[in-house]
Amino acid sequence: MDLKTAIRTYQFAERAKSELIVGSQLTTALIQFPLQEKPGGKRMLVMVLESIRSELEFAYGDTELSEFKKAIDHLNEAISLTESMDLGAASERMSRAVSAATTAAQAAWETLKEHELL
Repeated sequence: MDLKTAIRTYQFAERAKSELIVGSQLTTALIQFPLQEKPGGKRMLVMVLESIRSELEFAYGDTELSEFKKAIDHLNEAISLTESMDLGAASERMSRAVSAATTAAQAAWETLKEHELL
């Protein structure tokens, strides 16, 4: 991976990880919502997850790294599971998306370390 791509990839991956972790925390929080608040919470959560997906799609479009595509695929599954209120499974898919973003960050980190930028 060239240095310019590594820098962009690292930035995208770190941002994606942060956003995915927040999305995962919100997914877990929705489980505890009172029954009457769950429909609104679900709508808001799906909007947040779709926003995260847009960021991942931008990262994938710029870098073409398969790890970002994997994160998108896991997030798509999480969104679908959230829409059907299978929140435990949705949280698990979010964890997989975080792992994919972490893998992208690790590859970029190695290139940045080689150039003594980290």
